[in-house]
Formats: sequence, C-alpha cells, structure tokens
Amino acid sequence: MMRPVMAACACAVVLAPAAAGAAESGPMDPFHLEASAAAETSPVFEADGADADDPAVWVHPEDSSRSVVYGTAKEGGLYAYGLDGSELQHLPAGEGGRYNNVAVVTGFELDDREVDLAVASDRGRDTVAVWEIDRETGLLTDVSAPGLDWVFSDSAEEVAERHTAYGLTAWSDDGDAYVLVTQADETAVALLELDDEDGRVSYEHEAELSLPDEFTLPDGTEWSPCTDPGEYAHAEGLAVDESGETAYIAQEAVGIWEVPADLDEEPELLDTVAEFGVPAEYDPVEDDCVAGEDPGFGGEHLSADVEGLAVAGDELFASSQGNDVFAVYGLDSGEFERSFAIVDGEAADGAQHTDGLTVAAGPVGPFREGLLVVQDGDNTPEGTDESSTNFKFVPLQKVLG
Repeated sequence: MMRPVMAACACAVVLAPAAAGAAESGPMDPFHLEASAAAETSPVFEADGADADDPAVWVHPEDSSRSVVYGTAKEGGLYAYGLDGSELQHLPAGEGGRYNNVAVVTGFELDDREVDLAVASDRGRDTVAVWEIDRETGLLTDVSAPGLDWVFSDSAEEVAERHTAYGLTAWSDDGDAYVLVTQADETAVALLELDDEDGRVSYEHEAELSLPDEFTLPDGTEWSPCTDPGEYAHAEGLAVDESGETAYIAQEAVGIWEVPADLDEEPELLDTVAEFGVPAEYDPVEDDCVAGEDPGFGGEHLSADVEGLAVAGDELFASSQGNDVFAVYGLDSGEFERSFAIVDGEAADGAQHTDGLTVAAGPVGPFREGLLVVQDGDNTPEGTDESSTNFKFVPLQKVLG
C-alpha cells in the first residue's frame, strides 16, 4: 500500500573530515564511568524462542514504587516487571507474533476516558499492538482495534518476508499520540497517529521517510554499509525529545540521525559509528561481511551496531553494541558528553551486546533520581550455559555526569 510521504532522502551524504571525528589513537573513547545494576529480571532463553529486546517504564501516577517496567521478548511475547525485577505479567505473542520494541503513551483519550497505553511493534504481523495500562496495577489489557493496517507491507506475502515493523517509540502532544516505526532490513521510517476506534486503538499513517543508504566520504569515494543480500542498512533505536519536536534514529551500521518528529525535513547525522566508511563485501561462504582497510572516517564514540536510544531531560542515551558501551550526548549542543559501561555487581552481572534501553528521570520507587533499564544480550545466570537474555535495572545517578 502507498503511504503519504512528507519527506524522503535517497541522497548521498558528505561528511567533512572534522565532522567524521576519527581519532589518531584509536576509534573508541575509554569508559568515563562504570556502574552496576541494582536488580535484574529473570532470564528468557533462546531455546524457548524468547529473546529480550527492548524495555519501557510506566511511572505510577500516585505511587512511584508501584511503577512497572515492560520488556519485549520477540516470539516470547511481552513481560511486565516490578521494580525488583519480579515478573508481574506475561503476554504471549501468539502464533506469528513477534514483539520487537515497546513504548508508553500517557493521557490518551479512549472511549471518553483518559488512559495510559503500552504500544509495541509486531514484526511478525507488521502492525503496532496496543494495550491499556491499569492505573492501579500497571497490568495490561489488549485494546488493539481489529483489522489493523500493515505498517509497511502491501500483502500477506510481504508480511511473511519480515521487512516489517521493527523499531518503535511513542509520545503524546496536546492530547494526540504518535508512534514512529522503523522497517526491518529497509531504511524506511513511518509516522503513525493513534486513533480511538469505537473504544479500541487503531492508527493512521501520517508521513514516511527513507534514511540514506549511500554516502560520499571526505575523500570523494562512495560508501554503503555492507548487508546481507536483499537487505539494506536498517534502523531500530528511536527516541523523541520531551517537547515532541525532535526525533533521534539509530541506523545500526551508520550512526545516529536527528530529524523533526513530524518527518517534514531531511535527517542530519549527529554522530557515526567507528566503522563508518570501512569498505566491506558480503562473503556467501562465511555468510558475513568481510571488511577491508579502515580509511579513518568513522566516529569516536559508537561501535556498530548502534542500537537503543532514550532521552532524559536534555541528554540522549545510546547503546553502542559493538563494544558494550553506552554513550551520552547533550541535546542542546549535539556533542558527546560521556560514556559508561554496566559491569558486574553484587545484585546482578553486567550488560553486554545491549539492544534496547530506556530512561525514566525523577523518582521511580527506590530509584530516587531515576531509573535506567538496559537489555543484556549476554546474560550468564549461574548454573546454566544456555543462551539467555534479560533486563538490568540501574540507578540513574550512577551514570549521570
């Protein structure tokens, strides 16, 4: 199906050598901070078809100690957790479902009631799933309208190819609620507006853009990120500032983009991954990209893949999956401010290969200055060698500059 397009960019992007930010001593900064988690969730296991991916925090309006963390587990569904990491609710994805990213919307008008919502990208069905949050318990009830439109697909055959709804973020603006969604294995980003449809939640497509897939480097050569055949350099991590005006998009093999949240202008690069500009070719024997010599045009602070994004106040948090670092940028300046790592502590092991993250600023129960939740892509629970993932809960003050 055709989507209304307010802005599109299939252009080459030129980076000046200074903007590329290559460092003579090496591509990555040393850690500025190290922090440990105060709690963690139970692991989910790849053997069971579950893979923790992305978290969101709902802050209880009257008692922040009753706040709830939601976490996707792909084919494993969606979980709700207490602030001690205990499981409160599990919602299976169902046949064909795959919940990838999750976000919270507050103050949505539904059936003449003001409600809070949890929304998740369903990669398996190419839709956005919606639940009402019980304002007493934080538990979820499905309020998705029947027969939701596909976000990116034109047919059931295209849905089956999984170039579908992938990354997601959501926000409210003067009573209206919006969702940004990225497309798996493609460069598209779609803007949706949530609607009340007879007491259920549906959405309308408002705009769409395509991130660049080809770049002109400072030496004049052309470069595109290496991907598997038939795929492009997709994005997943998304965040919108507290004003609802500016969106940030993590294109995994490229870097972080800044763009108006209504997608009415072309995006601009905030920072690039260290591997930016490195020539690479897909090797079908190795089933992987084989890199050539680094020309030195990449950034200093991120290593591919750049994954989860979250905004807290005037700062942007990003997970740099390639080197297990989290980078923080000032939104006013657009400049890198610090980096940190989540390391082993008394309550939980550290976090590696992080996909999604979220930040809730201000008191959240025992997290008096705020809560950072990160996915741990390499959880190692004692007594098992099975591949597992989970979420770590980190006091925000441990990673503030």
